[in-house]
Amino acid sequence: MTRLFALLGLVLITACTNANDLDEAPTYLGNFHFGHNVVVAPNLTKGPASREASKEEWIEAMTTAMSDRFGRYDGSKLYHLGVSVEGYVLAIPGVPILASPKSALILNVTAWDDAAGKKLNEKPHTVTVVESISGSTFLGSGLTQSKEKQMLNLSRNAAKQIQNWLENQNNDKGWFEDDGMPAKGKTGPAPEAPTETDAAAADEAPAPEAADATDQVVTAAKATQEPEAAAPVAE
Repeated sequence: MTRLFALLGLVLITACTNANDLDEAPTYLGNFHFGHNVVVAPNLTKGPASREASKEEWIEAMTTAMSDRFGRYDGSKLYHLGVSVEGYVLAIPGVPILASPKSALILNVTAWDDAAGKKLNEKPHTVTVVESISGSTFLGSGLTQSKEKQMLNLSRNAAKQIQNWLENQNNDKGWFEDDGMPAKGKTGPAPEAPTETDAAAADEAPAPEAADATDQVVTAAKATQEPEAAAPVAE
């Protein structure tokens, strides 16, 4: 718990994320198609000077945010995302400037390749977010926003950061590329249009069998229940 609070203190100086881009085309993620949206909160911890929010409320908020952001992708392969909400601060009203806290959220995420039946990242990736800075939150969202609004903003910011992470992994490691090669720096001519023979062969080819959905959900949920805590910030 001490380590979690130390990390929550660190995120208060982390740069904010602009998640107000859902009306724009999603960033490139290769052949990514969103499969199971697994959100759990087995180790949920409330930080200091925070409003109260239940596991169920955080699961609902994050599930919606993940669906809104990743449901827009229509690639050719299924990938599942497992999220474990670990800790939060929902700012309460305080003295402006001097003692008005900022809202923060910390979670772990694991990505799964459905066809391969395995995790893409062996260790859960930790995501930390703080509330977006705006005219209404400059003095602290506890003074101007309801708990529900704070949770909405944090969840959307978290989903955006997860998208940024996946984009970086695809650029560097080719997670969602058909050829498995890093997407960054790829150049070359546009692929040739399929011939009539290719099209006929594709029509006759049997569809690949999807991995058992129940097994994927259970395994993903178990994977997110044992995250590795980040080390405390050095004094």
